[in-house]
Amino acid sequence: MNTNKKNYLKIVTVFILCLLARLIPFRAPNIEPILAATMPASRAYGAFAGFSFAVLSILLYDIATGTLGAQTFFTAGAYGAIGLWSANYFKKHESTPFNYVRFAIMGTLFFDAVTGLTVGPMFLHQPFMNALVGQIPFTALHLFGNIIFALILSPAIYNFMIRKRKKETVQIINPLNPKII
Repeated sequence: MNTNKKNYLKIVTVFILCLLARLIPFRAPNIEPILAATMPASRAYGAFAGFSFAVLSILLYDIATGTLGAQTFFTAGAYGAIGLWSANYFKKHESTPFNYVRFAIMGTLFFDAVTGLTVGPMFLHQPFMNALVGQIPFTALHLFGNIIFALILSPAIYNFMIRKRKKETVQIINPLNPKII
């Protein structure tokens, strides 16, 4: 199996696990591993992978749950932008828990501002101040979840994505000399 296929299988594996985690019933809608997985995907595989991972995470979830609508495109667009931004950010910053947390804070605030302050007022005719006030507890919980996931999951996902399979070695023992040859 070549390296590209291994990479493809790893990112697909993380994508499927991320989608399954989002399908867990009765979880808070803003406690999800998308950002925690997008950051290492964009770091390991580049901007296109980060963008695609984020956009497809939103799109396929909304299709699977029957919630596809105008909000899907705002959400997918915001996450796609975060995927691109993440690739650029991690070109300049190491893959450390602190850097994942720092980007998760910036990414979450960007995402919640773009989606939370536009979709309600534009499509649900919600007053802007109501959207802003309602967004505060949502964003606080979203930040909490993304910080925890960035601290724990992002480094583990990155290590999984970049880890190369070790070659198996066969140890030969010489009966005359018990040292390994």
